[in-house]
Amino acid sequence: MMIANISRKKLPQNLVSAGISPTASIFFSLIALPLGLTAPVLALEVQFNPASPRLGDTISVIVNTENSPSANNIQVTVGKETYPAYQTAPGRFRAFIPTTPLESPGRRVVQVTDGQTTRNKAIFVGNRNFPVQRINLPPGKAGVRATELELRRAREFRAVRSPERFWNGPFIAPSTARRSTPYGVRRYYNGVFAKDYYHRGLDYAGASGSPVVSPAPGRIVLVGRVAEGFRVHGNVVGIDHGQGVASIMMHLKDISVREGDFVQAGQQVGTIGSTGASTGPHLHWGLYVNGKSVDPDVWLKTGVE
Repeated sequence: MMIANISRKKLPQNLVSAGISPTASIFFSLIALPLGLTAPVLALEVQFNPASPRLGDTISVIVNTENSPSANNIQVTVGKETYPAYQTAPGRFRAFIPTTPLESPGRRVVQVTDGQTTRNKAIFVGNRNFPVQRINLPPGKAGVRATELELRRAREFRAVRSPERFWNGPFIAPSTARRSTPYGVRRYYNGVFAKDYYHRGLDYAGASGSPVVSPAPGRIVLVGRVAEGFRVHGNVVGIDHGQGVASIMMHLKDISVREGDFVQAGQQVGTIGSTGASTGPHLHWGLYVNGKSVDPDVWLKTGVE
């Protein structure tokens, strides 16, 4: 071979004296070349948190755009759904992808684009077993249907997308009462399985009249009362925490805020009651991300940024 036949006399004297073979000298020469041959730095770097989500989790899509010349219009898409991306630092954006118990586990392909460059990155969403519960509603509450007013107001609440982020760090529990029903429970109501239903939040079984507080800073965007036609939600408060994250407090006895108020974490917004479709005094707290109900647990334990 050509390398084997290279004469030691042609090597620099310092290499010969150091005992470096001809083959090794060629190797060292090749190592000095990669500056122009290294793989190009990606214009869009995409990370997921958590890296191994399960159904019900909120997936943070973190996009680093430091090497992108046109990073002003980041779009994050999964299938037919596009999720807003918000700048969290110079050259860094974040979008939230909600997952729910009604979805199928498996591979998702997340598409990220800045208008010029597009990246496709896959993530696997793991399965999760949700318990089944049987609920018997008392006479007068069985078969209660939501009014057109509360359905419309609930849709408007889920559609809120304020560009500001009001929360910072983990949320706090909205009640000190014990948890009675976890997120994601599937239910039979009076013996009939609710096919497209899952428990969209956490229930806290507290004494009637005990305080309910905001789990994070936010603006009150929904106040509804039984007297106005909120038959299922009961007396209800909706809080916009910003960037597609929102809390809903249902079945309240009393409400102590008005629409448009800004509340801090821990500020009282009402009291526990049993209004609407409720079997007894409790708070139902639902956490919505981009219009879908997600598991609040991780938001309480470690926070989602």
